[in-house]
Amino acid sequence: MGGSPGSSPTPMRAQDKPGLSHWTNVLGVMIIAMSVLLTGVTFYFFFRRKLLPAITRRCRRWTTSKAGSNLEDEKILLRRFQLEELVRATNNFSKECLVGSGTFGNVYRGTFHDEGMLAIKKPHADSYQSVEEFRNEVRLLSKVRHRNLVSLVGFCEEPGAREAKMLVYEYVPNGSLLEYIMGRRGRVLTWRQRVNLAIGAAKGIAHLHEEVKPSIIHRDLKPSNILIGEGFEAKVSDFGLVKSGPIEDQSHVSSQIKGTPGYLDPAYCSSFHLTPFSDVYSFGVILLQLVAARPAVDTGRNNSRYHIIEWARPSLERGDVTGILDANLLSQPCNMEVMLKMGQLALRCVVKSPKQRPTMTQVWQELEEGLRVTDSNSLKPTARSGPRRSMDRETSQSFSIDGVGYQIFHVEMDSLSFQSTSLRCLDADNLSIDFDKCSLRGIEEEK
Repeated sequence: MGGSPGSSPTPMRAQDKPGLSHWTNVLGVMIIAMSVLLTGVTFYFFFRRKLLPAITRRCRRWTTSKAGSNLEDEKILLRRFQLEELVRATNNFSKECLVGSGTFGNVYRGTFHDEGMLAIKKPHADSYQSVEEFRNEVRLLSKVRHRNLVSLVGFCEEPGAREAKMLVYEYVPNGSLLEYIMGRRGRVLTWRQRVNLAIGAAKGIAHLHEEVKPSIIHRDLKPSNILIGEGFEAKVSDFGLVKSGPIEDQSHVSSQIKGTPGYLDPAYCSSFHLTPFSDVYSFGVILLQLVAARPAVDTGRNNSRYHIIEWARPSLERGDVTGILDANLLSQPCNMEVMLKMGQLALRCVVKSPKQRPTMTQVWQELEEGLRVTDSNSLKPTARSGPRRSMDRETSQSFSIDGVGYQIFHVEMDSLSFQSTSLRCLDADNLSIDFDKCSLRGIEEEK
């Protein structure tokens, strides 16, 4: 009996210890769970507010760099613009800043604090099939640096609801070649300026074909895409349709014909095979326009489409440039021999077989040689007796018809035979009517 009271506390303590240990464990687990939860919530808010934006920005830069492997290396040459900068520079892309438009998109003039005036090309929504296409174009154009090519300054790419894919170029202040050919600038190009602009543009295109790797085929060469720089040099622009050229002698098979009617190479249209000679064909049409100041396709003749090639070919093949010459050149010094050579070179550029056409390097070399020969000949002493007039180093001869004086420049009178067909362009009625129609057609050409 005496032992029972003393033995009872022992089993009670043994039963209490497991209960206390259980609650201690539960409490410990709850404390740990609360700590983990609190830490998780704290990390979540920190990650969302601090780390996530930083990671997102870093990923965007990394994605852009990976899509165009050279962009990161060439960031000194290319600047990435923010959309807000472009909106502010163009006054929210206002009509006052619109300087050009086409099938690819609109071009706006933008004023920036550091860079000054730049040109922003804002493409239409369907101009790029994917972001990759845009990034590849940025990568391709970032390699192009030439005096006769409009340089890419930077780009803007923003995803999401404010999606933006825009290219930023240097701003060329003096308008396009088309404006001068058609007389919209109130200034008539001299024969020498026309040749020099053709040489500069040809050099720029030759650089795309031969110096850039992989080569670039422009695909949309026309006078409105040849801009006039501050030094009155030609600058080829609008690389919205650029395409990586073929490797070696291969041709690029295009799934879609792109370009401007009147300048498109028929061989490219029929075969879908794009080569640098497709650009040569387009340039041949431009050379004819420099000589004749006419639209590529004339729709004013009984509603029929009359191409400048077929119109100019008969005169040029018989060696007569006066029959197609821009009427404005008849009232100023003009080297008929050089203009004839330029017209005949144009016919070689537009022959049916692309491989029979000259390269763009051959084009500018032949034009430069024509100028060199002309200048060297003008400096040689003449065996003729008596004074000889000279204007801008071009020689001239005068004659009159019914008391009205005319001049033909740099044409030797000994070898010139004046026939009615040779002088039909000097008829006053034909001169004024042809000029007026040309101006009207030129205004509608780019619509």
